[in-house]
Amino acid sequence: MDDVKKSILTCNKCDLAKTRKNPVPGEGSVHARIMFVGEAPGAMEDATGRPFVGRAGKFLDELLSSIGLKREEVFITNIVKCRPPQNRDPTDAEIEACHVFLDDQISIIRPKIICTLGRFAMNYVLDKFNVPHGSITESHGRVFEVRNLFGKMIIIPMYHPAAALYNPQLKSVLEDDFKTLKSVL
Repeated sequence: MDDVKKSILTCNKCDLAKTRKNPVPGEGSVHARIMFVGEAPGAMEDATGRPFVGRAGKFLDELLSSIGLKREEVFITNIVKCRPPQNRDPTDAEIEACHVFLDDQISIIRPKIICTLGRFAMNYVLDKFNVPHGSITESHGRVFEVRNLFGKMIIIPMYHPAAALYNPQLKSVLEDDFKTLKSVL
């Protein structure tokens, strides 16, 4: 994992390297059973080099706590490791340039469960494992079982915690999706 982190910290494969303050490799246990995959760092993450430390991160911490998990027990990362300007969505080219790092992290950690946070993360991870799916509205909270070289893995798409900050109706939906995660555990 140290080699992957070093590669992320020195990456210049896309234009995001020109505008970032700090790449955000991800953090948590390399022995985690659960991996959370977001889309891209925001302003606070870019400033600190750590994932999910802004308002959405505080909400994620609350959601984890609500099902008896601590941040240190899971691994938290994003598909794109550098902040897109003005927090815009990551482009296909940026995802293409960066996804190898996520693929490496998944291979090293070998999580039993991947929870995707947001539609870009959901689309990338489900497509990577050839899982047919609909939109995030149709797919969130569903439990997808896949098999890979390391055995069985569960993928649970969820809304991004930031979405609940902008649309309070999604807060209870996200809380329910975390209850689904707890039932799988």
